[in-house]
Amino acid sequence: MGHTLGWTDEAQADLRALLVRMFTTMCLHHPGCPAADSPDRDAAHVVSSHPEQGWSLLCNGVVRFDDNGEILPDRSIIASRRPSTAHSAA
Repeated sequence: MGHTLGWTDEAQADLRALLVRMFTTMCLHHPGCPAADSPDRDAAHVVSSHPEQGWSLLCNGVVRFDDNGEILPDRSIIASRRPSTAHSAA
């Protein structure tokens, strides 16, 4: 379990909600980045890139992984969309 500074579960949930609002409503890009729930959410600017760990944080609060899987700010998960490289034997 991560370090919580003695915060209550409610305080942690409030902080998470605040961070989600910050990332999804305070975009300063022009034109603005697509919302996390829009079909083109992947077009949002990268605000923090961690290629050594295989993920990036987008301006709209989406965490995008190298396999194109995602975690949305509401904690829902989008499965990997990487094309399969498996070949059937002929």
